[in-house]
Amino acid sequence: MSGYLFPPPALPAAPIRGRDVLLPLHRIFCVGRNYEAHAREMGSTADRAAPFYFTKSACVYTPSGATVPYAPGTSNLQHEIELVAVIGTAGFQISQADALQHVFGYACGFDMTRRDLQEAAKNQQRPWDLGKNFEHSAVLSEIVAAQDCGHIVAGEIGLRLNGVVKQLADVSTMVHPVAALVSDLSRYYHLQAGDLIYTGTPAGVGPVQPGDCIEGWVAGVGTVTLNIGRMPG
Repeated sequence: MSGYLFPPPALPAAPIRGRDVLLPLHRIFCVGRNYEAHAREMGSTADRAAPFYFTKSACVYTPSGATVPYAPGTSNLQHEIELVAVIGTAGFQISQADALQHVFGYACGFDMTRRDLQEAAKNQQRPWDLGKNFEHSAVLSEIVAAQDCGHIVAGEIGLRLNGVVKQLADVSTMVHPVAALVSDLSRYYHLQAGDLIYTGTPAGVGPVQPGDCIEGWVAGVGTVTLNIGRMPG
């Protein structure tokens, strides 16, 4: 048997700084409550014993600089700036000492969130999918190879909304750094090249409105931008 019932969707792929090839995206893992202050503003605490995760589909990838519609089904769309680690070498049950050898590079990302839907799911002890995994919710800058930027263990991370700083912290204050996240995830998944790890957001998350411009940055990596368009319908 050959062929498809309908044409398969295009493979999501992101640009790499200084290279004329794209990096195909496989899976998106997101880390929850990885900055103490953000955990507190969400009414919770960070778990230092072990990180926890949720996922997004690779098809919700959106490149930096895009203009996207205000997400449907929500009245509280919120911004979250994150350092993103990009897996370049497959591995399973990776030691923390070897973890960074599996990281190809880094990017800046927005984990856009339908906060009202996420909170409703939390209150009902249901999964967060409607609040987190939706079209245009995983925004990504170009990827920077670690051989060009080094492994990111410290440096400023921040976000401006319409030119006003809303989030500002240092990557070094993450509860679980990149090496620990890669090692821990590899206990449960055979990590593959093209997997993305959104490593969590600092405090200061908040709502966006149609017409807003969001700019985020991570020192040593670069910037990511997103424009919010009209509400659908």
